[in-house]
Amino acid sequence: MKISFLLHNAYGIGGTITTTFNLARALADRHDVEIISALRHRERPNLTPDPRVRLRPLVDLRYEKNDPRHLTPATVFPSSEYRYRQYSALTDERIGEALASLDADVVVGTRPGLNVHLALQAPERTVRVGQEHLTLDNHPPRLRNALRRAYPRLDAITPVTEADARAYRRKMRLPGVRVQALPNSVPAPALPPADGRERVVLAAGRLVPVKRFDLLIEAFAAVAAERPDWKLRIYGKGEEQERLRALIDRLGLYNNVFLMGAVTPMEAEWVKGSIGAATSNFEPFGMTIVEAMRCGLPVVSTDCAYGPGEIIAPGEDGRLVPVGDRDALAGALLDLVRDDGLRRRMGRTALDNSRRYAPDRVVAQAERLFEELLAARSERRPVSRGTDHALVSGGYAARDTVLVAASSVVRTVRKARP
Repeated sequence: MKISFLLHNAYGIGGTITTTFNLARALADRHDVEIISALRHRERPNLTPDPRVRLRPLVDLRYEKNDPRHLTPATVFPSSEYRYRQYSALTDERIGEALASLDADVVVGTRPGLNVHLALQAPERTVRVGQEHLTLDNHPPRLRNALRRAYPRLDAITPVTEADARAYRRKMRLPGVRVQALPNSVPAPALPPADGRERVVLAAGRLVPVKRFDLLIEAFAAVAAERPDWKLRIYGKGEEQERLRALIDRLGLYNNVFLMGAVTPMEAEWVKGSIGAATSNFEPFGMTIVEAMRCGLPVVSTDCAYGPGEIIAPGEDGRLVPVGDRDALAGALLDLVRDDGLRRRMGRTALDNSRRYAPDRVVAQAERLFEELLAARSERRPVSRGTDHALVSGGYAARDTVLVAASSVVRTVRKARP
């Protein structure tokens, strides 16, 4: 198969980028794979793509950020999408051209706005799969309405959790669109797993309010008070850095808690610890949880929607605590800090259980899905092109003043189709 992924910015850092690179690398063992990056802002990606996977950027912000078309609002990418301000008439044009000339059997979008592009502009002969790395319930109402209008033209939607797949089936009217959970994949680390001997708790992620690293630092104060030889290392960067540093100083934890900055890849750091921690108020999946478990660490996590409860088996490979409960979090950490045997047993179980997220297992699920969708597509009559026009002029972007421009973009794409 020829498989194309459409990604927001392959040159950045984030869970969607990581899992797309992981899946593309694994698929490249048997398929022709490319990653199309809507945006580019640097010479080389932060992550190293597999040499067998082609990387094709569309808009290079180093040279084109002041292009008049990039200063004009997008009309295809929905205005209610979180990344809307980074898209423009130029991205509409380049994405449309790339999709119109696509010769892939399967094209996979990786965020809602890009999935709308697939729905409206990908060739009718190509299977269109919209990945959902966020969650339906967390989308604002205007975005959900835009997706209801565009998503019926997709062949499948693949949320990363069963909980989100159930939400799509229950709340969206998508006749004929297959909804199937497809988890993120994490490869086995190249290093030996952690052995549970180090007196270190590790956490990683963007330093933003939803991740609640402040809660983790406050909970770790109880650990440091009882076991001052234990350390907490937090990896990542973001807007909360100075506030977290001030909290560490205020609690007198400067000898126990360390903000380590962003590190890629993280596996060399995970194996230096004995316990992983995740304290988010909300987590669509939980890549760092799986990464830690793949390195042999039990993970203490808040039981937030959606991912942690599907990843962690409480009492076997980690612990789940109520969201925002500092005392419960401190108690769960202390249970593992105090009991060397329990910590090591849970770490071994975490290593075993996390193998279900190995790329070869996730790829097997993806391949079956793609093959079944291709077979189903070959049995169906193509949707008429008039449906494209009706959908766009029906106003999925909810902005009457730009609908004529949106229709023009899609008509241009149609003319370019082979």
